[in-house]
Amino acid sequence: MHVLALEPYYGGSHRAFLDGWQRHSRHTWTTLTLPPYKWKWRMRHSAVHFAALLRERGLDDCQALFCSDMLNLAELRGLCPAVTRIPNVLYFHENQLTYPVRHEDERDYHFVLTNLVSALAADTVWFNSGYHRDDLLTALPDFLRRMPDHQPLAAVEQIAARARVLWPGIDVPEAAPAGDGRDGPLHVVWAARWEHDKGPETLFAALELLADRGQSIRLSVLGEQFRDSPPVFAEGRQRFADWIENWGFQSAERYREILASADLFVSTAEHEFFGLSAAEAIARGTRPLLPDRLAYPELLAACGLDAGRHLYDGTAEGLAAGIAAAGRGRLESDAGAGLLWPQRAAVLDAALEG
Repeated sequence: MHVLALEPYYGGSHRAFLDGWQRHSRHTWTTLTLPPYKWKWRMRHSAVHFAALLRERGLDDCQALFCSDMLNLAELRGLCPAVTRIPNVLYFHENQLTYPVRHEDERDYHFVLTNLVSALAADTVWFNSGYHRDDLLTALPDFLRRMPDHQPLAAVEQIAARARVLWPGIDVPEAAPAGDGRDGPLHVVWAARWEHDKGPETLFAALELLADRGQSIRLSVLGEQFRDSPPVFAEGRQRFADWIENWGFQSAERYREILASADLFVSTAEHEFFGLSAAEAIARGTRPLLPDRLAYPELLAACGLDAGRHLYDGTAEGLAAGIAAAGRGRLESDAGAGLLWPQRAAVLDAALEG
């Protein structure tokens, strides 16, 4: 099968998904992308851009169209009618209705409607987790009822009828180090975007509880930083300087090395549609300690892990207790194997074939 993939925001998890799938796919791919810059602008103009390219190149050799939630699929179909003859799949990495904002009046509902009409224009709608699918479909009715009239409530059932859950894959080298073998305190890794929705306040509050009890750990706080990252990071770096082994953004190679040397991967996320960082840590053999919410119970099940042993109640007290109770050691070598790209690509290929 010849697949045409359109990605308006070719970076981060979107790029990792497309690159990983294509490397292991049995299909032939043509991929058209735009750089990961100004996501709002990408959602507004990418249909115009891709339609012009497709009118020029033609679509006679394409048998399926794959695109992400950053594309207005309805606009593309209108601007390039030849696209309507090709079966299409819309993949939701995230959505603009339940993606967290600091204040609700910051949310631009234009982009929610872009997601809505794209899903209605799609033949099949894929979500990266069951949690994500249910989260969006549960929130949509309240959003639609806010419309002044002609509320398209039937759209929710229409989208649900064509929705499927297809987890992404992850890349892990075949030969992973089995920890650093060091004695001493537990090595704990927290890795996420340095933003409020990842719950950094809970992390540092838990560390404060550990310190008050006379406990210490080796700490790696990793992830992409931003100009407006919460001040708790700077405060925490100073407060726990004696514990810190790694801090901030790391190269991909160094990140893998840190995971391979860690005892425990923790999350404090208030928002997570799938949990790629946790999945990568699990596949590297690092034991997870995750809040009992969002997509995490589903992720643990996908990795073949007992949720009862790897979930905490989501509070700082619960996280501190979980860290204090954790011992040294690694996961079994096959943990998370079902999420590795060779396995996931085969599943996605089959789903694309119908």
